[in-house]
Amino acid sequence: MATGSQSTGMLSREQLCYLFDHFTFLTSEPDVKKRIAEAVRDKQEAVAVTTAIQEEILLEMGVDPRFGISCLGKVSTVYDNDRDLVIQFYKFLSKEEMACDEAELGEEAFAEKMHTQQKLHEQQLEMLKYMRKFHLDDQSAILEKLHQQMENGNYESDTSILSAEQIEEIVPRKVSPLYAPR
Repeated sequence: MATGSQSTGMLSREQLCYLFDHFTFLTSEPDVKKRIAEAVRDKQEAVAVTTAIQEEILLEMGVDPRFGISCLGKVSTVYDNDRDLVIQFYKFLSKEEMACDEAELGEEAFAEKMHTQQKLHEQQLEMLKYMRKFHLDDQSAILEKLHQQMENGNYESDTSILSAEQIEEIVPRKVSPLYAPR
């Protein structure tokens, strides 16, 4: 890195990947988890601690922390054509949210939340597997219905699932008519 700190332009793909990976590593370490939890007990926001951790990584990288944090807000726009990086970015955001949740909820409630999330993901996967047996037009109709349901339910987790019965109601029956008028 340069002797000064970077404060213009945009973080490179390599810099972002390093930040994402290093942050994920650090927030899985027991001492860092303890740091975040203690801050929450001291009535600090967990996200303030995770942001401070990100700033420390940026400083170590030779990047002005305020500049680096501001770059994070632009990742999905600047790198919109780099699907892999955008996926890594959303994983990074998810990891930050999980680190905050773990500190705020405590071990038992966090474990329960993770179990609930796992069950939800399994149900979503089963729904998607079931949808695959339908024609693409029908799949689009199902996804549109799911989108409406989620929108109407303020994107609560339980609105992200359609039962087999609900899917069957969306997909029109493919029966050949006995009489077809000309």
